Amino acid sequence: MDLCKTIFREYDIRGVYPEQLNEEVSYLIGRAFATKLISLNKNKMIVGYDNRLSSASLEKNLVRGLNDGGVSVVRLGLVTTPMYYYAWDRLDIRCGIMVTASHNPKEYNGFKMSYNGIHNIFGKDVKDLYYIILNGIFSEGNGTTEDFDIKKDYIRMINSHINMGTNKLKVVYDCGNGTTSIVAKEIFKSTDTIEYIPLFAESDGNFPNHHPDPAVEENLLELKTKVRELKADCGIAFDGDGDRIGVVDEKGKYIAADEYMIVIWRDIYNKVDNKQGFFDVKCSKKLEDELVKLGIEPICVRTGNSYTKKISYDNNYPFGGELSGHVYFRDRFIGIDDGIYAGLRFMEILSKKQNKASELLNGVGKYLSTPEEKIEVDEEKKDYIVSGVEEYCKSRGYKYLNIDGVKVLYDDGFALVRKSNTGPHLTTRYEAKNIKELNKRKEEFNNLINKLKEE
Repeated sequence: MDLCKTIFREYDIRGVYPEQLNEEVSYLIGRAFATKLISLNKNKMIVGYDNRLSSASLEKNLVRGLNDGGVSVVRLGLVTTPMYYYAWDRLDIRCGIMVTASHNPKEYNGFKMSYNGIHNIFGKDVKDLYYIILNGIFSEGNGTTEDFDIKKDYIRMINSHINMGTNKLKVVYDCGNGTTSIVAKEIFKSTDTIEYIPLFAESDGNFPNHHPDPAVEENLLELKTKVRELKADCGIAFDGDGDRIGVVDEKGKYIAADEYMIVIWRDIYNKVDNKQGFFDVKCSKKLEDELVKLGIEPICVRTGNSYTKKISYDNNYPFGGELSGHVYFRDRFIGIDDGIYAGLRFMEILSKKQNKASELLNGVGKYLSTPEEKIEVDEEKKDYIVSGVEEYCKSRGYKYLNIDGVKVLYDDGFALVRKSNTGPHLTTRYEAKNIKELNKRKEEFNNLINKLKEE
């Protein structure tokens, strides 16, 4: 069997089904994970899977591999990733695997894995599984399986952390036919002050209406249209496995995740003791500016769900997140990244204020930003190109961060070049106060990248 090394990525396992990731590979990953788990003196874990067409079959063979490695499994069945995370607490089993490829196209699948029930593994821990399989030295045993339905407990937990005001609201929610379709309606129906209108809320792993990635604005076209058509107060959208949020205001205008974070911080800054907030390198400088205005120390961190979840936990930050839509509430929530909960917190603010959604960002500084753009690059060239960009910045005397690629810091924005950890490409993003400077930065660094690609 040819084992594809590139599916063992920086913070998860992810590949195309069945060419790169199939039932046989899933079984071997189960054997390898069991081997590592047994070495950590653990022999029981949780497994869940999302609604992708290949997920149930991959989960079945994953569990078989785990059992053959001597690990017993509590099977949650079809769940969102936040439901799986909550099960760590509910069952007090601090390790597990979620079968999901998150926001990737439908032909992908993958595994989010944890040894500690706090954050997902990344870096060397992911690569170790590849080498365990290559060496074929597996633990042996006869693990058992049992089923557990987390749904009712999860719904109760979510609603216990929300306190809606008295304003009557109309909200359109877009599941994108992803896994939130199995639970969103039951959560939302319990709030009688809000009229909820579902969009693409039927579970369908073909994702027939649009790609379930709310961080890409073009995926929200139908949501924007429906919000304007129904004169709704806002619209919210979720990704394929439910751990990320997207928002549009009453005018159908996209509220990016860094702007969403500004809205939340304006609501909680005087209610929290820890006056620090974190965000990933892709976020706009407008977020940093607003945090400073509020007396919150801005903490810039590297991108990646595994990293940001760990950072959130280790430092007990009251709130923070990524431009991709992963956000973490610890002010009065359990700290998991949950798209539905994040949507409810936005609605909670609207339900208690007289402001419209579009007015919640009044007074925020104006910056021009490019969307996150992908440049195709061979996997083996990514490190070389990013290193070349850093050397260039040193030679020009630019101020920059290198915690995740290279982020050049200007008084009026930034230039960001980093390697993707989920595909064969680099990602770039540029920001400035005016279009001339924005285009200048984009041209400078895109030309540099193209030059380095050719070397």
